[in-house]
Amino acid sequence: MATSSKTQEALALMALAVLANAAVAAGDAWSCPKLTLHNLCPYPVWPLVTANAGYPSVAGTDARLDGNGEGLVTMALPQGAWSGRVVARTGCADDGMSACDDDCPLQCETGNAPPETVAQMSVGGDGGLAVYSVSLVDGFNVPMEVTPHEFAAGAQCPTLGCAVDLTQECCPAGAGAPQGGGCGAGGTQAALFKAKCPDTRTTSTDVEATPQDCIAPGELKVVFCPARGCTASCN
Repeated sequence: MATSSKTQEALALMALAVLANAAVAAGDAWSCPKLTLHNLCPYPVWPLVTANAGYPSVAGTDARLDGNGEGLVTMALPQGAWSGRVVARTGCADDGMSACDDDCPLQCETGNAPPETVAQMSVGGDGGLAVYSVSLVDGFNVPMEVTPHEFAAGAQCPTLGCAVDLTQECCPAGAGAPQGGGCGAGGTQAALFKAKCPDTRTTSTDVEATPQDCIAPGELKVVFCPARGCTASCN
């Protein structure tokens, strides 16, 4: 009987260890979601994923994404809490190269400096909290939306961003980028941007019209040139 009791105790300890490892793995998954970039624009984009100060860089971000839905890349964000931004560079002269990064002098018409659309995100917060937004504070160059997937039941994880081409609808003469491919945010532009795209941030104190409380998303998907009127089901 003593041997049987010890065997049962050992099995119970093994079961607890398996459960503990599973819980740790689940916590890691929540704090380390995937980042997917999908280009639906009718032209290629060169995304640039940049970590905020104090956070590690993201591997596998140096990709040209061809247009019309062909360009799609998924990468793992660093383990633990992470915060950073995504911009879409356009009109880049890459001399036949298919990849480039911060250390490469890639010359682009838009996206290397304002005006530029910026997707911002922070993941791995308390309880797996993720916070994300599309900022037009620095102007606009490409329509962009962020959609979480695989999040916790009951979490508020809406699609946020702007599917409108603001360079066509909100940019008066002289408000565009020097290369003609973007739209500055100065003067009355912020109010115009907000009217067209209420689920973006257009000033330093602005918030989206749609609230978010997103817990433990398994994926954050950034879509360039999403279809207007599209819901999370098609992002």
